[in-house]
Amino acid sequence: MIEHELLFLGLLKDGPKHGYEIKRLIEEELFPLVGLKVKSIYYPLKKMEKLGLIKKDIGREGKWPEKYTYSLTPKGDKIFDHLITDSFSSIERPYFNIDLSLYFLQYVDKKTAKRQLRGRVMFLKRIKRQLQTVKEKMQTSQKHLEVILEHDLDLVEAEIKSITRLMDTLA
Repeated sequence: MIEHELLFLGLLKDGPKHGYEIKRLIEEELFPLVGLKVKSIYYPLKKMEKLGLIKKDIGREGKWPEKYTYSLTPKGDKIFDHLITDSFSSIERPYFNIDLSLYFLQYVDKKTAKRQLRGRVMFLKRIKRQLQTVKEKMQTSQKHLEVILEHDLDLVEAEIKSITRLMDTLA
């Protein structure tokens, strides 16, 4: 839940938002970059409201149904500061889905392994091109996302280099 609290509190840092706007930001802007899935936004919002981290205001425009606007409370702002500090200092060894396969590489035919690894490198290169395209199309107002894109590009490039080196040893 800590990641979700950081996510929601962070999205409210620059001002109140409707539930739909929060959902759109998560799905369109954040998920493609950080991969954090949120099944429902309303359950965590309700839980944070009960904890006094956010405040929900109800408004209505004309004949339209009521709209809920969520905003950060001073307590929520303090918790955000704590969570973001903890997040920066939390260091865990990264694990990659390929690591288990590499553990058993000695049992795989070398030609099969090279073919699979070549396919992985092709896929990683496609991801790299997609990230570069997103970076090039980025709007001035989205420059804060550039840090994430550059980090992801560095990781993809490192994996391409590592897998290519591994394929060379499978000759």
